[in-house]
Amino acid sequence: MRRFVPLALVLVALGATAALATGATARPTHSGAKASPLATSLAAMRVATAKYATNLARAKADGYRIITPMIPDMGIHYMNPKITGFDVTKPPILVYQKRGNSYYLGALEWVFPAKPKTAPLPGATYGGFGAACHYVDGTFVPATSQDECAKTAPQSGAAFSFWHPNLVTFHVWLWYENPAGIYSGTNPLVTPFNAS
Repeated sequence: MRRFVPLALVLVALGATAALATGATARPTHSGAKASPLATSLAAMRVATAKYATNLARAKADGYRIITPMIPDMGIHYMNPKITGFDVTKPPILVYQKRGNSYYLGALEWVFPAKPKTAPLPGATYGGFGAACHYVDGTFVPATSQDECAKTAPQSGAAFSFWHPNLVTFHVWLWYENPAGIYSGTNPLVTPFNAS
């Protein structure tokens, strides 16, 4: 009887291996199933920005520069001025939250001079950012024209970087859950980091 037990175990193991190799135990596939356009876009965004999720130094090396200090319930904004237009794999603005000495990517942002005629993603909602002068240390001062921008930031003395007119903003909270919605301009869960 002892000889038959090991032989039986070998036969069961061989059968299981054969079943796995042939896919006999695999779940049925749905060849016609497709991801929604939103799910596909969000997946592409995550793949493209994963390198920045916990690596602000990498974002800076790739051309992103600070454009705002911590904006309450939102984050610290970093912009790559070489990125224009809407491409889910190339967000022009990364929004970080700071915890201690570490930075964590929370949202991606695109800006437009006017509300897009066609939504960039299904269900998109928008916010706004008033015309402002931005300085190299991330400070900004509201200004209706570039002529109103001082050569240095009034509070910090940092050099002038750029001015922009009123903008329509589009946030996607891809890396930090947002109970207010994936497209909300603000996120109540980042409130604890407002003082950072």
